[in-house]
Amino acid sequence: MRFIALIVWFVTVLWGLYMLAVWLIESDATRRGSSASRLPLPVILAHVTFALTGLGVWVIYLLLDRPALAWADVGVLGVIVTLGTAMFARWIPVYRSPGAEVAALAAAQPVPGAPPEGNFPLVVVVAHGLFATSTVVLVLLTALGVGGS
Repeated sequence: MRFIALIVWFVTVLWGLYMLAVWLIESDATRRGSSASRLPLPVILAHVTFALTGLGVWVIYLLLDRPALAWADVGVLGVIVTLGTAMFARWIPVYRSPGAEVAALAAAQPVPGAPPEGNFPLVVVVAHGLFATSTVVLVLLTALGVGGS
C-alpha cells in the first residue's frame, strides 16, 4: 500500500504542477484585460512546497521504514489539505462565473478578463482533488499499519 501511495502522490503532484503552469502562464500582468488572481501567491507557494516536501518525506519513509516519518507525513498532509481546500474554495466562484462556461465549450480558450485560475480545466481540478484524497487515505492507512509493511 505504501508504494501505491507513492504513485498516487506523484500523479497528484503532476496534476498540481499542470495547474501551476496554467496559472503562471495566465498570470501575465502585462496582458490587457487580465484580472487579478483570487489565489494568493503565498498560499500557492506554500501548498506546492509542502506537497513536494511531503513527497520527499514519504520517499525517505519508504527507504528507512520509520513509522515516525509516516506520521510526520500525515501532519504535513494536514497542512497541504488545508491550503488546497482554501484554494479550491476561492476557485469555485471563478469557475462559476459567466465566462467560465464559454471557456469550457471553446476548448479551454482563455477568457478575457477572467482570473488566471479561471482557465483550469475542470477535469484537472477534479482529478487533482480525487488523487489528493486518495493519497491522504493511503498515507493514513499506512501510518496506522493497515495493509502490512
